[in-house]
Amino acid sequence: MLERVRELFARPAPALPLPPGVYHYQAPANDPENYRMHLRIEADGSGFLLLNAATVLHLNQTAAEYAYLYVKQADVDEAAAHITQRYHGVRRDDAAEQYAQFKDQIHTLLTSQDLDPMMLIGCDRESLYAGEPSAPYRLDCALTYATPGSADPTVAPIQRANTELSTHQWITVLDKAWQNGIPHVIFTGGEPTLRNDLPELIAHAERNGQVTGLLTSGHRLSESGYLKALLTAGLDHTLITLTGEHLDAWGAISSFTYWKDLLKEDISVAAHITISNQNFGDVIQLFDRIAEAGISSISLTANSASLTQLLEQAREEAGRRGLDLIWDLPVPYSAMNPVALELAQDAEERQIPGAGKAWLYVEPDGDVLPSQGIDHPLGNMLTASWDEIWGEARRYQEQYLRPK
Repeated sequence: MLERVRELFARPAPALPLPPGVYHYQAPANDPENYRMHLRIEADGSGFLLLNAATVLHLNQTAAEYAYLYVKQADVDEAAAHITQRYHGVRRDDAAEQYAQFKDQIHTLLTSQDLDPMMLIGCDRESLYAGEPSAPYRLDCALTYATPGSADPTVAPIQRANTELSTHQWITVLDKAWQNGIPHVIFTGGEPTLRNDLPELIAHAERNGQVTGLLTSGHRLSESGYLKALLTAGLDHTLITLTGEHLDAWGAISSFTYWKDLLKEDISVAAHITISNQNFGDVIQLFDRIAEAGISSISLTANSASLTQLLEQAREEAGRRGLDLIWDLPVPYSAMNPVALELAQDAEERQIPGAGKAWLYVEPDGDVLPSQGIDHPLGNMLTASWDEIWGEARRYQEQYLRPK
C-alpha cells in the first residue's frame, strides 16, 4: 500500500515550492478516529508529515504539496483546481485521481498500528541529509549515563556529564524542541529506564505531538506493569540492545515472546547487536530468535574497526532472514563498547551525514552534541537559545559535512 503512495511522487515537482511553515489538523472530538496531523514544509518545498504523533513521513516537494492540501482538508475538486493552477500540463482528472489516492492511503496509515517510526515518500535516505532543514528531524535525549548494577559502569561516559537534568528541566527541553519544529524524540542513555520519570516524559512528549522512541538494554521491561505504563504514556517505538555475552540480554528475547501481544499494540520494535570476535557465531543464531519473536528490524555495529568484514557478513545474514536494517539511531552507552564510538575521535574523520543536521544529541546535563560520541558542544538546551544552538550546528555542518 505504501509503495503505491511512493509511486505517485517518484519525481520532484517543477513548480515553485509552497511557502515554508508548520500546519496542523486535529480531527473533531466527535470523530471516532480522532486523528491528528502536523506538516512542516521546508524552504526547498520538501517536508514531513507527522501522523498521530507516531510516524514521520518524509516527503518530496510534490508529496508535501498533496499533504498540505490534505491537512487543509481540501476536497477533491479544490485540490484538483489547486494542482492544475500551479502545475501547467497536469490534467484536472489526473490531479483529482492522485489526490483521492493520496487521501485514502494516508488515511489508511493514520488508522494502522505498529508502523515504522520513519517513512520516506518520493525521496531517499540520502536526500534527508542533502537539504537545509529549518530544524533537525529528531532529538536524541540521553536522560542518564547511569547503568544497571550488573553493567560495567565504565561503558557510559559519566565523566562527560556528572549531573542530570530534573524532570521539569527535561520537559523544558522537550517543549523547546517541539516549539522549534522537532517532531521525533528518542530517549536513551546509559539506561533510560533507570529514570523513574521516563513514563512522565514520554507522556509529555505525546501531549506535545512528538513521536517517542526508547533505546534500552531491556532493563525493567519484564517488570510487571512497567511496559504497559510506557505504552499507556504513548511510547511509539523501541530499540532493544542485545549481546550474546550477557544472559540478561539473551533473556530479553524470551521477554519479547512473553509480551508479544503487547508489542502488537501500536508499537514498532527493533533490536540492536554489537558484533565482536567473541560473539559472532552466537549473533547469527540470535537472528533466528529475533525473527521468530516477530521483530522485523535490526541495528548492527562492531566494537572494532577491524571487524568490518564480519559486520558486513552479519548484515547479509540478517537480510537473508528478512530483517530490515536500521542505520542511524544512536545506541545506549550502557550496552555499547565505547571503543566503537571513539574509533575516530576527530569529528572531521567521522563525517556522519545526518549528525548535527537530521538529528542532535542531548547529554544528561543538557549539553547538545551533533551526534552521540562526537565531542563538539553546540550549547546547552537550558542556557542557550535555540537560534544559538542551531547556528552552531550549521557551522558544524559547514565545516564537517559539506563536500570538500
